[in-house]
Amino acid sequence: MNRRSLLRAGVGMLAGGAALALPPTPLAGAAPTADPTDGWTKTSFGYSWQKPWNLDLSDRHSDSGGVHRMWVYATDEPFEEGSSTDPRTEMRWKVDYKTGDHMWDADVYLPSGTDGASFVQILRSVHPSGTPATDIMLNVYDTGGGTVRRYDGTVLRTNAYDTWFNVKIAHEASSGTGTIKVYFDDSLVLTVADRGPATRYFKNGVYNHGSGRAEARFRNILYWTR
Repeated sequence: MNRRSLLRAGVGMLAGGAALALPPTPLAGAAPTADPTDGWTKTSFGYSWQKPWNLDLSDRHSDSGGVHRMWVYATDEPFEEGSSTDPRTEMRWKVDYKTGDHMWDADVYLPSGTDGASFVQILRSVHPSGTPATDIMLNVYDTGGGTVRRYDGTVLRTNAYDTWFNVKIAHEASSGTGTIKVYFDDSLVLTVADRGPATRYFKNGVYNHGSGRAEARFRNILYWTR
């Protein structure tokens, strides 16, 4: 499936309540109410790479000084020969789960000009027929100095280009409908229902649904459970 159509449909395919929209930029001087990781345990994790199938990883990724830099072009090949999905360079976390509390945590840097690209998502690798392939995707668009949206809908942040900010995605997964919370710099910016029962995993990197070149950078990547 081409993910451009998935992005447009994403907001309308929720299982459960609507997202809670919050101001697009944090209030100046606002302090986080609590550390979102309180009560959570830092947990080890592994990952594999998904990148254009005909290129070496070093053609689309660098790791220097603890910063993972990933980029891709709209004209690149998909991650598997013959796939109809958009080009990507992503870490595929090797932590598949159905239930429980799981949190993705990293500092993120989105260079200016990156447009229509997903930089983190929860992918539903095994899910009931007719249900969405993802629980959430965070995308950046070339408006407002870099606008971060849930899919192509709810605005979570503006002026996101060319600055480091911390992102946490906490997923309370259950055998029914679970809850996802998104934090920017430890401030809650979104609470939304997931898409129901599934086996899923985290992915981060750059998944280009737009045109031209897209890039994302990550440091201090952590996994938390409770």
